[in-house]
Amino acid sequence: MKKIVLLIVAVLISGAANAQTDSTTVKRKKVGVVLSGGGAKGMAHIGVLKVLEKAGIPVDIVTGTSIGSIVGGLYAIGYNAHSLDSMVRKQDWTYVITDKEDLHNQSYLDRKKANTYFLTTGLTIGKHASDAGGLIKGKNLAELFQKLFVGYTDSLDFNKDLKIPFACVATNIMDNSEVVFHSGRLPQAIRASMSIPAAFSPVRIGDMVLVDGGLKNNYPVDVAREMGAEIIIGVTLNGKPKTADDITGTMKIVGQIIDVNCVNKYDENKALSDLWMNVDPHGFTTASFTSEAIDSLIRYGEEEAMRHWDEIIALKQRIGIDDSFRPIIYHPLRPNAMTERQRVTGFSFENMTPQAERFLRQKFHLNKVDSIDAKMEQELTTSMRMDLFYQTAECQLVPQGDGVRVVLSAGKRKSLQLHAGVRYDTEENAAIQLGIDIPLKTAIPIQTDITLRLGKRLMARGEITVHPRSFTRPTFRYTFYRNDIDIYTTGNLDYNIRYNQSQAEFLPINFDLRHFNLQMGLRWDYFHYRNKLGSEAVKLGVLENEHFFSYRARLVFNNEDNWNFPKRGARFHAEYAYNINDFAKLNVRDANGNKQGKTMGMSDVSANWRMSFTIGNRFTIQPMLYGRLLFGSVVPAGFYNTLGGEWFGHYIEQQMPFAGIGNLEYINNQFVAAQLQAQQQIGKSNYVLLRVTAGQNAAKVKELLDYRTMIGAQVAYYYNTMFGPVGATLGYSNHTKKGYFFINLGYEF
Repeated sequence: MKKIVLLIVAVLISGAANAQTDSTTVKRKKVGVVLSGGGAKGMAHIGVLKVLEKAGIPVDIVTGTSIGSIVGGLYAIGYNAHSLDSMVRKQDWTYVITDKEDLHNQSYLDRKKANTYFLTTGLTIGKHASDAGGLIKGKNLAELFQKLFVGYTDSLDFNKDLKIPFACVATNIMDNSEVVFHSGRLPQAIRASMSIPAAFSPVRIGDMVLVDGGLKNNYPVDVAREMGAEIIIGVTLNGKPKTADDITGTMKIVGQIIDVNCVNKYDENKALSDLWMNVDPHGFTTASFTSEAIDSLIRYGEEEAMRHWDEIIALKQRIGIDDSFRPIIYHPLRPNAMTERQRVTGFSFENMTPQAERFLRQKFHLNKVDSIDAKMEQELTTSMRMDLFYQTAECQLVPQGDGVRVVLSAGKRKSLQLHAGVRYDTEENAAIQLGIDIPLKTAIPIQTDITLRLGKRLMARGEITVHPRSFTRPTFRYTFYRNDIDIYTTGNLDYNIRYNQSQAEFLPINFDLRHFNLQMGLRWDYFHYRNKLGSEAVKLGVLENEHFFSYRARLVFNNEDNWNFPKRGARFHAEYAYNINDFAKLNVRDANGNKQGKTMGMSDVSANWRMSFTIGNRFTIQPMLYGRLLFGSVVPAGFYNTLGGEWFGHYIEQQMPFAGIGNLEYINNQFVAAQLQAQQQIGKSNYVLLRVTAGQNAAKVKELLDYRTMIGAQVAYYYNTMFGPVGATLGYSNHTKKGYFFINLGYEF
């Protein structure tokens, strides 16, 4: 018996001696990793962590500020360096660091609006409208954090509930004090730590108004020491000192103000570090979130750590480990948390009206939902912002029993949504378009939109849209146009028409889904012609003021991956209208404009269909078919077919583009065309486009092939900016027999 007992004891002692991967059984010093702030430059932290893992250095404590808190927090819950590398490369940071809605989750009409205005911002007007305080509210960052920190979004003790104890630093601007988060909601703590003043709205917790922790402690070594770290490995992100000549422009001035205020405790904390590494992010700034910048910054971090390789290896002896030691390399709690479904035990609603709760329950059939994934989370929060008009929306998954309780939390309701668009082109010079969306606080959500366009073509529109729980959005719209249109004949300016057009439209059927929009309703148009200047021998004859009614159906499908420069997907638009004067017939007039009786109404059939096929990664072929056919014994002048320009319906509603024709030209009632466009992407934002178009037009459908084929070609260069596409087009057609040059700056509207 004694021999058996001694044998068991020996085995236990041997096992304990070999369990070197467990920090609780090996007497060694605790290692703290400290990551400083620095915006996008903090991608270098990932490169340093890669080298530390390669060297076999254990990490027992992590502290960070700003971007260091993001990288450190993710590392603390189990994202190792390689999973962090993969994760940051997959993100669209130009979207994440804005408040834009995700175009992939918006309806067609909302996506169209997002690609019309370069600036969109929500306002909450009132005594307690305190959600602002920065250019960016950070809703997309908050959503990203909710996804990445799945399983860690409820209130936690960061020292006990994370795989690695963690803390991050923020600044309370109410008393200029340092706030260290050791507990709470992890995404909220990190969001507070990286709230760069003026750029991001602060985080409000109780009586505290929290901004970037770098203002008080940008390199929190002292926090790691207080948590028990005995060996400190720290990383900072400082470039060469700036000179007075370097501080030019508003953003550089703001950046310098922040930099000089981030030196608090820096020297003291640097002295407390056992191994200090500074990555020089030369060539990049706090806003360098491009894929090329991320790749370079991660590499900079690896290179800096490798320069300290001998020091890192020598540090092992001080830690109390040798080459046989293998640290635990964690992995995320659920590697597939982005896509896997989790069982739902129930739904809770915070800061929402009973009507809003009922709306969501009925729209998403929440009483029948038993599981949820990241896609549904985003659909819920998108609906809260787009349908219910909340400034911010958050979806938390709180563990409960064998599943999660879904907590939907809303911010303040929008009072106004402001939009602004600016463009310039060589045809009509400068134009400005402003939009105001005003949600009404009613039981069934109702939104009013007011749009004003200033330029050569003036437009004012008022629109009321009801957002019931079903997908249809009944809409009433009134639009006033004050048009000043130049009409060309075979490339030569022939005459100019100035007229006002009033248009009222009621759409009881308006299905507006992600890629699909169907509208059916009744429209009234009134044309008031002010004058016509130019040649006497024109096609229009006498222009008489007249009103029209039309029954309309419009179908749009668009799943292209990019609004302006798609690489894949399809775009389809078809419309039918039956135009009359008195709900049944259409007036017939003689050459002098006198009424001669009535006839059947005019039918208007139009369609365009484009597909995109990518060869390789950057070259795309885009074939398109389009046309417009007018049927009836009478076609009023206000509905004549027009051809020319770059876009459908740009100058007037019935306009169709044609390669090589830059200005509006009237053509016959029947027109069909085929277009082939080649698109070559150069770099990230540069595009070269080659377009060839062939078309047939005639007075009757059966005569389409009897006329000469119209052929046009053009080449264009565009640079895609946050203000919209900027570029130039050079074209030629056998219809005009002359070239044309066109410059466009900004989104089309």
